[in-house]
Amino acid sequence: MTNLVLFINSFLSYLLLFVLIIALVIVACIIGVKWRKSKDAKAAANADVAAGAETAEGNTTA
Repeated sequence: MTNLVLFINSFLSYLLLFVLIIALVIVACIIGVKWRKSKDAKAAANADVAAGAETAEGNTTA
């Protein structure tokens, strides 16, 4: 009986550790996706500003 209790205790400890690692992976993925979307949005905004400046320069010289 003692061996069974020790086995269950060890199993639950490793199960809790596994759940914690999976939770950290999920949180890291969510943060990574948010940061990537933010970076892409900033890059698109900078590209739009640069394209707008080129268009404005083109219209003034024409």
